[in-house]
Amino acid sequence: MSIDLPTDLTPELVPLSWLLGTWEGTGMLGEGTAESERFSQRVVFSQNGLPYLQYSAESWLIDEQGAQLRPLSVETGFWSLERKLNDSDVGPGLNPADIVPALKTADEVEQFRNEAGGFDITATIVHPGGIAELYYGSIKGPQIQLSTDLVMRGQHSKEYTAATRLFGLVEGNLYWRWDVAADGNALGAHASAILRKTS
Repeated sequence: MSIDLPTDLTPELVPLSWLLGTWEGTGMLGEGTAESERFSQRVVFSQNGLPYLQYSAESWLIDEQGAQLRPLSVETGFWSLERKLNDSDVGPGLNPADIVPALKTADEVEQFRNEAGGFDITATIVHPGGIAELYYGSIKGPQIQLSTDLVMRGQHSKEYTAATRLFGLVEGNLYWRWDVAADGNALGAHASAILRKTS
């Protein structure tokens, strides 16, 4: 599968660039057995020239024929290489960054390659119901592993304590699995899906 890199892509996003685009497909809740509920999903990874990917995912419960029954959930967030931020990075808030990226060349990005041959990454994902996840993990080629370092919950949010997510690019399709610890249960299968790139 060929990957077109946007001309305004900051160099440190190249390891994540295969995610860019819109992905659509279906999945199953829980262990994915014959009795499991099914859902459809649209995931978008985009960028605006800053050193992170913007992430959004919308999901709908579907019937056995694939017809949408009702909205299931929405999540949004930001993915990036894990590194110390500096004056070339925006924030906090609206504080502007320097006009040059923190990492200007492929060689500078390569300095962040980890011992396993990939790159350490971080993802912040926000959900309805007052829940936000901070993930740390790694990307190595077309494989991503993430584990929560922190789950923030509002005072009236449902119990949710930890999660892991796996992503992989297989024959051009995005496969993912999400394990969750919630409602007093240990980490276990929450959902999985197969998505194809539509744009």
